[in-house]
Amino acid sequence: MKALIAGAGIGGLTTALFLHRAGVEVEIFERADAVRELGVGINMLPHAVGLLAELGLLDALDANGIRTRELIYANRFGQIVWRELRGIDAGHAVPQFSIHRGRLLGLIHRAVIDRLGRDAIRTGCSVTGFEQVGSQVTAFLSEAGQGLQASGDLLVGADGIHSAVRAKLYPDEGPPIWNGVMLWRGATRWPQWQDGRTMAIAGGNHAKFVFYPIGDDPDDSGMRLTNWAVMARPRGTGPRNLTLGDWSRPGDLEQVLPFVRDRFQLDYVDPAEIIRATGAFHEYPNCDRDPLPRWSFGRVTLLGDAAHPMYPVGSNGASQAILDASSLAGHLQTQGTVDAALDAYDEERRPATAHLVQANRKGGPEGVIDLVEARAPDGFEEIEAVASYAERERIVRGYASLAGFAANGERQGRRQNSGKPE
Repeated sequence: MKALIAGAGIGGLTTALFLHRAGVEVEIFERADAVRELGVGINMLPHAVGLLAELGLLDALDANGIRTRELIYANRFGQIVWRELRGIDAGHAVPQFSIHRGRLLGLIHRAVIDRLGRDAIRTGCSVTGFEQVGSQVTAFLSEAGQGLQASGDLLVGADGIHSAVRAKLYPDEGPPIWNGVMLWRGATRWPQWQDGRTMAIAGGNHAKFVFYPIGDDPDDSGMRLTNWAVMARPRGTGPRNLTLGDWSRPGDLEQVLPFVRDRFQLDYVDPAEIIRATGAFHEYPNCDRDPLPRWSFGRVTLLGDAAHPMYPVGSNGASQAILDASSLAGHLQTQGTVDAALDAYDEERRPATAHLVQANRKGGPEGVIDLVEARAPDGFEEIEAVASYAERERIVRGYASLAGFAANGERQGRRQNSGKPE
């Protein structure tokens, strides 16, 4: 069996590893001229980390990322709304990792090269369309201005939010949907906070500030490569001024600083200070697409952001792509035909991710700080008077169950009435 994969991102490359392990020949087509280690911080949740560990990548994750121990949700004054242990400390069998996206992509890319060979990835080569005839699917390619073809038993569209494969399946869909919120993101060396394994998300409906370490500093044990993000709704910016789905657009200090200057009073970091210290950073319009009624058509299917682009809340985008990859390979091993395998994969993964897309539109687990800010915009004396433990737990733990990473016998929740992160 031979699989053609459009896209050499995290989803496409992980799919290649799972398919290779299942004995499937793989050829990957990437529109960029190289697989580059770009981006800033992301989180890999335990259910996805467990799958990467099955592929023998746990040591590489440890060498490149941070085992996240705790997550703190706080209001803009740093008063704790909810805190929970993560990964192994929460009862999972494997860690949660906070890691630079480029480093994650790099370690998966190196594994593909080692196991499949360099010729398995064709860079500078875009999938522009496809045709299915009998038991074969032919991908139409564009490489250096030339039209080429490649044939296989199935085609996986893992080519991102602007997927050409998805566009052929749904030609009238239109552009991604922007909710009016902008996400500014950057990473820089910064003094270690607490144990160097804690992440915090502060704020609420007006603006959120995210802060967490993503790597050790080899030259200074007291420093960490630290990721920050700001989510807010800028005025006077419409989709005509933006390239929706473009992660590489440079950020502007004068646009982001008004959302954090004088608003956040956090004792562990001054958001304006770390933003100024970062140098170059990026902005991204917070966009997604509506869930589809179907991913798989015969021997063609979708995966990752091509299938279910979602708002970047809840640390779920890359993790869900890895779950997709494992599911697809598993069904190809157990179903009698490629068509049946792709249908079974669709039936398993599409409804689950559709629920997440909708949940993320409502704020995901970060809805807990949205709720508290709406009720107590100027802070609180006791969190229980604002929102009960049970109410806060329903928001955070409910999302964990929906996303599939709730641990059995979790030891996460710890009642906190007031105060700031330790």
